[in-house]
Amino acid sequence: MRAKYGLLLLSLALSFTMLNAQSPGQQAMQDLSFLVGEWVGTSGSFENGEKISEVPAFESIQYDLDNHILVIQLNSETLQLHTIVNYHPADSTYYYHAFSKSGGGKLPAKLEAPGRLVVQANENKRYIFEALPAGGFREYGEKRSNGSWQKYFEDRFVNTQ
Repeated sequence: MRAKYGLLLLSLALSFTMLNAQSPGQQAMQDLSFLVGEWVGTSGSFENGEKISEVPAFESIQYDLDNHILVIQLNSETLQLHTIVNYHPADSTYYYHAFSKSGGGKLPAKLEAPGRLVVQANENKRYIFEALPAGGFREYGEKRSNGSWQKYFEDRFVNTQ
């Protein structure tokens, strides 16, 4: 009888462990936790290295689907963007699915370092999400011109939660 209860307890413990284990996709998505929050900040546009405009920006970033995706809602006077980020274990790649009023697209991304996600739009355009040392994060876009990267927008956020 004792052996039966011991086996039952072991079986329950293993079931609990298996239920709480994270999939490879969930584990990879945890590396993006620096982005999760309710954010307020500014969105600036740049030309030739000089800021030419700045507007208030708000961003909500949350996990969804049992931490398999990250949902990003960006709102500013100049842009409304709905983005979903997921991880595909078979090719060890994050994917950035962005949607705006004018359409959408799917782009590959990689975690280059802790707190730094780089989305590669093409060989001459990229978006970088980067944790800031003092807290918060920034997202900025760069275009390659004459062999060097030039920033053309930068959004800086602090968490309101």
